[in-house]
Amino acid sequence: MSRQYEKEFKENAVQYHHDHPELTIKECTEKLGVPYDTYHGWLNSYKYKGENAFRGSGNYSSDEAKEIARLKRELRDTQDALEILKKAIGILGK
Repeated sequence: MSRQYEKEFKENAVQYHHDHPELTIKECTEKLGVPYDTYHGWLNSYKYKGENAFRGSGNYSSDEAKEIARLKRELRDTQDALEILKKAIGILGK
């Protein structure tokens, strides 16, 4: 199972690399206790996406995409509740 890192930790780890240009990526990963590939991915993500590199769980591309996903979950939950009520009415109506 892969380890999950907090957004703040990722940001601090990237900042650590920028604050210590004399260290290689490998040396940074050893000091931080993060796998090399994971850390390198964070650096690339920050390089290309900037402040939006670590959006948190869900990794939505925008706030609109996050809202759409939330509404879809809400719709699915409502439809499930409706199905349960229909079954209950069918059972109680006999």
